[in-house]
Amino acid sequence: MELTVFQKLAEQITHECYFMTDSQQEEKVIQLIDLHHFIESYNQSLKVIDYINHPINIIEENGVKKGILFYDMKHSHALDIYESELFKNHHNIQELWFVFVEEDNISQVEKYVDFIQFNAIDTFYDRVFMFNFFQSTIKAIK
Repeated sequence: MELTVFQKLAEQITHECYFMTDSQQEEKVIQLIDLHHFIESYNQSLKVIDYINHPINIIEENGVKKGILFYDMKHSHALDIYESELFKNHHNIQELWFVFVEEDNISQVEKYVDFIQFNAIDTFYDRVFMFNFFQSTIKAIK
């Protein structure tokens, strides 16, 4: 991502999320960077509908409304799987995607598979991906 694009997105977050704390705004900027880089790596025709109001980003692909949640195991936070299902129903989303964001050069697939099983990710999410941010690679797990 070019520096000017990053600056524009960061300014947009600051302007639109004036009610958030600095820490919340920082998380939102990271979320937006992950979303834009994922789209660049996965399918540039994805249309962003909403990323401001929830940790789940709403996109559209070929007329199908989808939600994407990015999750970094290094900066993990509590998952509320049931909230994701409510979000899906409330926003008429046809698919939910769970995307692990990794930054290491060596992927640890077994770590993700264990996490998926322990948290029943595959029960609530239609697709699960590993997204290596720096290598710009995406691998489907489910």
